[in-house]
Amino acid sequence: MPVAKEMSAPQKALLKMGLARDIDLALHLPLRYEDETRIVQLRDAREGETVQIEAMVTHSEIAFRPRRQLLVTVDDGSDTCQLRFLNFYPSQQKALAVGARLRIRGELKGGFLGWQMVHPTCRSASGELPGALTPVYPTVASLPQAYLRKAVLGGLGRADLSDSFPADVPYSIGREPPWNLPKALSFLHQPAPDVSLAALEDRSHPAWQRLKAEELLAQQLSQLQSKRERAMLRAPALLAEQGGLQEQLLAALPFQLTPAQRRVCEEIARDLGREVPMHRLLQGDVGSGKTVVAALAAAVSIDAGWQCALMAPTEILAEQHFRKLIGWLEPLLAPRGLRVAWLTGSQKKKERTQMLELVASGEAALVVGTHAVIQEQVRFKALALAVIDEQHRFGVAQRLALRSKMQPVAGAQREPHLLMMSATPIPRTLAMSYYADLDVSTLDELPPGRTPVVTKLVADSRRDEVTERIRAQLAQGRQVYWVCPLIEESEALDLTNATATHEALSAALPGVMVGLLHSRMPVAEKKTVMALFNGGQMGVLVSTTVIEVGVDVPNASLMVIEHAERFGLSQLHQLRGRVGRGAAASACVLLYAAGDNGRLGETARARLKAMAETADGFEIARRDLDIRGPGEFLGARQSGAPLLRFADLATDGHLLEWARALAPAMLDEHPELARKHTARWLGGKSEFLKA
Repeated sequence: MPVAKEMSAPQKALLKMGLARDIDLALHLPLRYEDETRIVQLRDAREGETVQIEAMVTHSEIAFRPRRQLLVTVDDGSDTCQLRFLNFYPSQQKALAVGARLRIRGELKGGFLGWQMVHPTCRSASGELPGALTPVYPTVASLPQAYLRKAVLGGLGRADLSDSFPADVPYSIGREPPWNLPKALSFLHQPAPDVSLAALEDRSHPAWQRLKAEELLAQQLSQLQSKRERAMLRAPALLAEQGGLQEQLLAALPFQLTPAQRRVCEEIARDLGREVPMHRLLQGDVGSGKTVVAALAAAVSIDAGWQCALMAPTEILAEQHFRKLIGWLEPLLAPRGLRVAWLTGSQKKKERTQMLELVASGEAALVVGTHAVIQEQVRFKALALAVIDEQHRFGVAQRLALRSKMQPVAGAQREPHLLMMSATPIPRTLAMSYYADLDVSTLDELPPGRTPVVTKLVADSRRDEVTERIRAQLAQGRQVYWVCPLIEESEALDLTNATATHEALSAALPGVMVGLLHSRMPVAEKKTVMALFNGGQMGVLVSTTVIEVGVDVPNASLMVIEHAERFGLSQLHQLRGRVGRGAAASACVLLYAAGDNGRLGETARARLKAMAETADGFEIARRDLDIRGPGEFLGARQSGAPLLRFADLATDGHLLEWARALAPAMLDEHPELARKHTARWLGGKSEFLKA
């Protein structure tokens, strides 16, 4: 029996980068291109240019100044240049021996001793110059460019690049005839001698347009296939009873639902009444009333004799939900012998055991908690509805674990209905692409009584004025948040930390209770701090972003965010949403520190400008997507799944519309081609898009 040959380091690196198939290599496009087609004389070069010279080695030595390094002097006939290598191998030293004639490419630096290059690329001057630009691929340390270049060209030659579009597809992206896939890839991997760098980098070029269109179509096919597969599954049909728990809850609420809340409740009720698992995203701005919508959905599930679980990413947010749901539902559940249970990792063993028994017996009709809800020992008697708040903070495996908590009924495996909630509105293009497998409900209006929040940008040098503003708010009986990005001192980042700010404010505000809250505190201590702030005894709460979501104190009217330039736009908007929850006029102060040059960076300036200009969460989300791109915006929803590599949602909306329109017809009329296309672009990764 032949012994399996062990893989080399470059082969292992290829697999680690996900380049396992020939098509993976063919779709691994250059990061940039180098011009090795011409030689530049040193006398004609300018400092800072990246150039290629052809020169003879006239001197080579290993020096120690101050560390060991290889110094090589070369002469091209017009001038000399020193090459400096701080890391080198004996083979390199041998290749750079005196008398060797080399082609050397690197960035030229001037100085007292003349021209210099640090770690240039060097090769023998034998052979002709390349006739076209040289591709440079994304790689890792153990995978040399030469090896990767050869592997990519090999994969390009072997891969099946036959058309996966049906012949009758209305494929038109502009006025020019569309390029096919082999032509597009050849253009980008092996540019012809007359192709310019500008043409290769032009994302509106037909070659790029073809790749973007194919990539977006693969994504749409995968998402639509996921949605259709889920339609084949079965879930319990949950119907709201006349005069049942949902109507009782509506009558008991101390407020009226907004038209948007009523509309969304009807959308959810329609889904729950079907025997197909609901897979719905409920999105709404900060304070739009998502929790009460979840409570009304839970009431339908409980009324039908089933259980509901609500999972939140942090204990503070989960406890906020728990307090509200206890107040709304417990008085209605108690006469039925039912309860709202609480599960969290910080519970004492006795309390946890009691809660687990309530869940297993079915007495806990609604279970609220953190990740503890999906732990193996949690057994539901009859779970029918799973609600996940701040869904982007949970990974694929965690969502699947919650869905798997439903027990088989009469031998038939069924899935619970799934309602995912997000206080970060999803821009339309993102909803059409990464969330295309979901039905989306939108709360697009705020309940009455929410006070508009005035946002002010204040330089860090005016901290004393901010402290005076805090005194004025406290004198009126109001409360204040002060948010910091770090907990303790950090040598890497010169940021004011929560602990130091707490000490400074305590000293500046004698007689005022100033609290401190951060993620490293013991749970009991966190609860005590929050209870004091919720109760009004604490005037100022200094916190890290642990209060980003879920904290609801109507009396708090001022939010100060330290080093606001370091926060993401979505996070700033979430933090601002902690104030303006009562009748008092509210404000958010964004304290920023300029850089060494006295100016903010471009990205930070764009974020703060957006915060000052709008309080609309949907507009904030749109600008956030423009600034950050989809990767960070999606968070853990797509953990492990491929983000778009070539298409740009900000500029390629027309291609997304095209792919979205084509996908259903392709799945219906050309299923084999659809499977081929999805496998080509996503491989096994398409499964991640289905969770």
